[in-house]
Amino acid sequence: MVQGGPVVQIGVILLSILGLWIGARLLVDAVVRLARRFGLSDLTIGLTIVAMGTSTPELVVSVDAALKGAGDIAVANVLGSNIYNLAFILGVISLLKVLPIAESLVRRDGVALLASTLVGGIAVFNLQVTRLEGVLLVGVFVAYTAYLLRTTQSDSTVPTGQDPSEGVITRPATERATFRGRDVVLLFGGLATVLVSGDYMVVAASELARGVGISDWVIGGTIVAAGTSTPEFAVSLVAIQRGSFGVSVGNIVGSNIYNVTGILGVAAVIRPLAVSGLALETLAWLAGVSLLMVAAFWTKRELSRTEGALFATSEIGRWVLGIAGLVG
Repeated sequence: MVQGGPVVQIGVILLSILGLWIGARLLVDAVVRLARRFGLSDLTIGLTIVAMGTSTPELVVSVDAALKGAGDIAVANVLGSNIYNLAFILGVISLLKVLPIAESLVRRDGVALLASTLVGGIAVFNLQVTRLEGVLLVGVFVAYTAYLLRTTQSDSTVPTGQDPSEGVITRPATERATFRGRDVVLLFGGLATVLVSGDYMVVAASELARGVGISDWVIGGTIVAAGTSTPEFAVSLVAIQRGSFGVSVGNIVGSNIYNVTGILGVAAVIRPLAVSGLALETLAWLAGVSLLMVAAFWTKRELSRTEGALFATSEIGRWVLGIAGLVG
């Protein structure tokens, strides 16, 4: 809890933004160096390590909500974060720089994004997620991650000169990857800074929202969702400045797959989740945004500024409608 009035809470939010930026720079630089040293692609590292790391706030919030029996908060946080990630974060980033989309992201991970949204939607559709469904969701995430890593290893001999958004760095089979403790320290230090800053931002923003009478479902699906997604935003923004498009886009796609399978699954395993009918509205919005985003990936293998502007505007519209009480 952040002590103090609105002025203090706004100050905490501003300091959190600074912490997110610093932590994101440390994290991205360390991750990219480690990925290249061990022959992994920027895209793969974004889809796995970075995605799971930046999704830790969603995990903490959803698990905490499950333990308290607050199914609405747990599910609204996951669904709202996924909509925010795709529509607002990728939308804003593409306004700054047109995002090239790797072919493998379209063929493999775009399909995985849609499939995970469908599976998560089926679990939530009857307004409850049981422990068995939670186990199945976690199993889907583990299977996808294992397949992704196995595919990456089999493609490690691909010659250089491919799509720059893939960022694959190859090395001879006889060459051993060097391991630098400094990069590991910077990686975990950057991640810790991002997570702590994101946590303070969520608390301060939520208290501000409750102070003006916004409902818990709207807070979970908008304020908290955006707050827990600030690590993804910061990391993806810094990544494109570093030229690591695979980390930037992969972080968002991987986070969404992890959120709706791994995090929702773990929360349901800990305690079955019951949600209100408003979940169906948010779920429908997420399905629509996911379909449109994957379709945009297919067009010319890039996310244009025009497409980004439309996605970002749609998320702003969702927030306005939610705060006005017109949608969940």
